[in-house]
Amino acid sequence: MTDQSKNKIYFASDFHLGAPDYEESLTREKLIIKWLDEVKNDAKEIYLVGDVFDFWFEYKSAIPKGFVRLQGKIAELTDSGIDIHFFTGNHDMWVFDYLPKELGVTIHRKPITKHFNGKKFLIGHGDGLGPGDNTYKMLKAFFSSKLCQWAFARIHPNLGIEVANAWSRRSRKSNITYDEVFHGEDKEHLVLFCKDYIKKDDTISYFIFGHRHLPLEINIGEKAKYINLGEWLKYNTYGVFDGKKMELKTYK
Repeated sequence: MTDQSKNKIYFASDFHLGAPDYEESLTREKLIIKWLDEVKNDAKEIYLVGDVFDFWFEYKSAIPKGFVRLQGKIAELTDSGIDIHFFTGNHDMWVFDYLPKELGVTIHRKPITKHFNGKKFLIGHGDGLGPGDNTYKMLKAFFSSKLCQWAFARIHPNLGIEVANAWSRRSRKSNITYDEVFHGEDKEHLVLFCKDYIKKDDTISYFIFGHRHLPLEINIGEKAKYINLGEWLKYNTYGVFDGKKMELKTYK
């Protein structure tokens, strides 16, 4: 029998667990657990929209250390009947079969469309969408290739994970200014993507993305809205759809 009180859809993105160091990451992880413990009371589904981990790579018999509290909580929630969807981001695209098998999540590697109570959602991490950013798009294609994944798996985890963590820190540092400044609708890649997409499919009600790190709510045309979920390093923002309206909220 379905619990009618569990009717809300939650969205969160960009936890970046592991960054910038163990202590801050652990504090953030515990905060996220508190949030999950609260939303589980009325959540029907939870969408984790990419960059949950600052780096992740699954070797055949090993995974990165840490994050056991979040993993345990996710397993608890899926065991209780809450559907959890995990989108790979640009920092954790090397998630393979461990999380679905052990935690019961559904993995998505590309944006998806979903219908909730008559509203159509387009949901994705957001990296590589829209015009420009061609260097990153080429890097993403390379990192997503079977050849790259095979080659990285040949590196011992002690070296491979350290190199990848250094790359993640460098990437985040180089983008910190962009991530915290709104450049106007005509220069925001995801806004431009949404405006172009709505021309081909005007049935979309909400575009839900992460990646940008800046909480945003922007009207797309007359009926649609683009919502960027922000991140949990600074803003602690998340989205919730109650069956009638979608809201961007801050967890305090």
